[in-house]
Amino acid sequence: KQLLEDSFTKYKKKIGLNINDSTSNFDDVVLEWPYKDCVLEGSQIEQNEVRNEIFWNSVIAKEELSNLLSPKVLTNFKFYGDAKKRNIVNENQVIFGNNLITLHSLKCKFANKIQAIYCDPPYNKGRDTFGYNDKFNHSTWLTFLRNRIEVCRELLKPSGTIWINLDDTENHYAKVLMDEIFGRENFISNVIWEKKYSPQNDAKFFSDNHDHILVYAKDKNFTQFKGLERTEEANQRYKNPDDDKRGPWKSGDLSVKRYTKEYDYPIKTPSGRIVNPPKGRCWRVKEEPFKKLLKENKIWFGEDGNNVPSIKRFLSEVKDSITPKTIWTYQEVGHNQDANRELSKFYDMEEFTTPKPEKLLKRILDISTNETDWVLDAFAGSGTTAAVALKMKRKFIICEQMNYGKKIIVKRLSSVLDGEEGGISKDVKWSGGGGFC
Repeated sequence: KQLLEDSFTKYKKKIGLNINDSTSNFDDVVLEWPYKDCVLEGSQIEQNEVRNEIFWNSVIAKEELSNLLSPKVLTNFKFYGDAKKRNIVNENQVIFGNNLITLHSLKCKFANKIQAIYCDPPYNKGRDTFGYNDKFNHSTWLTFLRNRIEVCRELLKPSGTIWINLDDTENHYAKVLMDEIFGRENFISNVIWEKKYSPQNDAKFFSDNHDHILVYAKDKNFTQFKGLERTEEANQRYKNPDDDKRGPWKSGDLSVKRYTKEYDYPIKTPSGRIVNPPKGRCWRVKEEPFKKLLKENKIWFGEDGNNVPSIKRFLSEVKDSITPKTIWTYQEVGHNQDANRELSKFYDMEEFTTPKPEKLLKRILDISTNETDWVLDAFAGSGTTAAVALKMKRKFIICEQMNYGKKIIVKRLSSVLDGEEGGISKDVKWSGGGGFC
């Protein structure tokens, strides 16, 4: 505090950075705001509702917090499809109610059991569900998110991951917050999703065409991601210009971005030209292994035999999956208009206007889960996560407290049980079935 007393970041707009111990190094700088040690219930049920929320302090209001966060009884069960009451803990679950209370109630049965959590919280853009506290709007949002993310971590399996979908408004503050809760060492990536397919020409400075998805592991030592299924487009990049009997191949760089003397030697092309590795680089293999590759016809000098040597990589030798990239285009995972079209089949779009496309959730679940794994979404919105989980044979728990959720989610999921053909249905050959309560 002594170091930061006169700092520009010292509670500027009530948010700042703080050093826990002034004798320590800057790895101990944390995000601070006035209500960081509080719990915010966040109990709105209508979009235009304005509430004077109470920030329950964890020291002063121990009894109130104990009552708020103690497990609650779930009531008014209804069953759809082949879901059965006697097996309720293992059934897909749609819970209508406050997500903070729901998450703490789930700990009894689901602590350390959830494989993937998708969070699509309000973006805090000034026009969504955080209008109730203008003075501490930013602090309110951080408190709200922190309370829920902390219990999400308890629900994750050791191998589990959490995916937080945000835009530029709060993403960078959320990154610091997530570093504190999950540990910087468990940060995996910041995925960029291209959410719009055309520029927003009425924007003042930049057209906002992307969202961020922060990806964290509960423990990176146990996390294993799956690659994406190889596409026909990816396979078509492999050709066979020299009619190699081993089949299609594509060339790869023979040099690497490092320098080791024994990997630096001249290579003579079939045309007679002498080639050395680029300055500051060296060849990928030593000279003797190179001669072996040359003998095996695994080196390519171009059709005229005069190019810089490259190594042949055969389609038959590559792995069946592709490592995911950190930029997801709308052609790959859909955009906002795709999501609106998917939802409009079930809903008139008057109250809920920010759904996510099913392909986006499919990509996340493809990477992070297997069939029968548990998936959680505490900001269910229109139920996209549940719809995708059903079609992909994952088990799900979703929670929504806003009233619009009751109007759409059950209707949407019932349609999925009946074999609804939109979204990812054709991609996964969905024909219906399953159940939820």
